[in-house]
Amino acid sequence: MFTEGALKITQTALPDVLLLEPARFGDERGFFSESWSRKTLANHGIEVDFVQDNHSLSATLGTVRGLHFQSPPHAQAKLVRCGRGRLLDVAVDVRKGSPTFGQWLGVELSFENGRQLLIPTGFLHGFVTREPDTEIIYKCSDYYAPECDGAVRFDDPDIDIDWGLTADPVLSQKDIDAPRLKDFDSPFIYEEQQ
Repeated sequence: MFTEGALKITQTALPDVLLLEPARFGDERGFFSESWSRKTLANHGIEVDFVQDNHSLSATLGTVRGLHFQSPPHAQAKLVRCGRGRLLDVAVDVRKGSPTFGQWLGVELSFENGRQLLIPTGFLHGFVTREPDTEIIYKCSDYYAPECDGAVRFDDPDIDIDWGLTADPVLSQKDIDAPRLKDFDSPFIYEEQQ
């Protein structure tokens, strides 16, 4: 863990996935927070060139989106935060040869806690809403490329994610039809950091 000025950065249980906690400076009007700074991250060796911001609203509690990825040459790193409501954000390592291949990490992101998850390429990404009308906002390191878009089943028993669901999830047809991890030939290769 390290802190620079208004940003706390913590290594998670999955190598390369980072938890970012920007400080909030508040008064009677509300708060101000610097949600992203290329300079601050670069000072800590985190060089990600974000090119696109996405914003989605899930109206219903228990909406699951994922587990999604974009394959090379348009693989995406993501910096994810919650603009309103509350969600469990999930990353799954699918880099061939990785010591954590198939392992998942879930972090609660909410408007209240202001936390963000930095998910590098080579990881599946998904989330479940824990409140109605939850908004997710995320930066991507490459543009959306439909020919590279893919998914793995959110409820794959080989990954065994605890989504905390208390009822049937709300899913897209794409997520219902997604293959299991054992049937997924991952295009991502683990490269050990020197």
